[in-house]
Amino acid sequence: MHDVPLWLWMVFAITVLLSLAVDLLAHRQAHVIGIREATAWSGVWVGLAVVFGAVVFLVVGTTAGLEYTTAWLLEKSLSVDNLFVFALIFGYFKVPRAYQHRVLFLGVLGALVFRGIFLAAGVAVVSRFTAVLFVFAAILFYSTYKILKEEEDSFDPGRSFAVKLLRKVMPVREEYARTRFVIKEAGRHVATPLLAVVAAIEAADLVFAVDSVPAVLAVSNDAFIVYTSNAFAILGLRALYFMLAGLLDRFHYLSKGLALILTFIGVKLILQASHKTISTAVPEIPSLLSLTVIVAVLAVSIGLSLACPQPSEHAAERPAAAASTSPASAPAEEASRGADPDPPTDPHDAAEPPDA
Repeated sequence: MHDVPLWLWMVFAITVLLSLAVDLLAHRQAHVIGIREATAWSGVWVGLAVVFGAVVFLVVGTTAGLEYTTAWLLEKSLSVDNLFVFALIFGYFKVPRAYQHRVLFLGVLGALVFRGIFLAAGVAVVSRFTAVLFVFAAILFYSTYKILKEEEDSFDPGRSFAVKLLRKVMPVREEYARTRFVIKEAGRHVATPLLAVVAAIEAADLVFAVDSVPAVLAVSNDAFIVYTSNAFAILGLRALYFMLAGLLDRFHYLSKGLALILTFIGVKLILQASHKTISTAVPEIPSLLSLTVIVAVLAVSIGLSLACPQPSEHAAERPAAAASTSPASAPAEEASRGADPDPPTDPHDAAEPPDA
């Protein structure tokens, strides 16, 4: 555990709250987010994470700074799979592009809360039962197996537990009502498809937490390090999605790189647990080496993907939603569906403000 001053926790909380407020104000009107805007916002989120990391280096120390940087980069790399799932969910529910940022904003808020709960529980368990790290390692090895077998592509948004639960709680209408999540019809509250999309995204994040929580706990068991690194990685997910939505299939070697990273982190967990429970003679993998390996694997995976493009006949094997939500194809898709993001979809919407 690191000696983290209370004021640094407060700086983190204020930074996150102000960032979310600014982001919400900047996107208060539903609109299609282009690559240029997404790239600018992605730079803002990465810049915030880097600046905060520098503060951690200066205030808490070099070891804490390395752990934060490694954990942030690890979570950032693992979150790439989230982007494919976002595209799959948006394609499944035929979400107009102008509404997607509003959905992801709520998804981020939910992820910040649930990741905080899971990470706090993970830190508490690891601090008392070090042997649980062997279980976490097994989870990561199984995740690696699924990635290599490409089993994660079987995710069905419409059949997720959260969406089924929502349909039991209240009826879900077929048409969108601008950016509204719940409307009143015939004297009763009815969910719009946008609320079902939020439920599906939150359910997907809970699934991904099974991988990311054990992975980040291999880097550090300090609550401050693991949560702040996760939070800054999660905050940048929306901008990263809109920036890469049409390019996801080009990084076809990235999944193999993620599998290698998860395997490496699994080995790190086993060595860490063995060092603490079996013998101190068992070496541990230092944070600097972990950071170096992650950066190297990501660089090689991205470089190979760009240098060796995927054959065109296989490019469509990833969820077609990635293409259907990309800037180039979405207008045609929305036109064919009749999903105009501007006019209301039924008489109830005509009397409501756009962002009510």
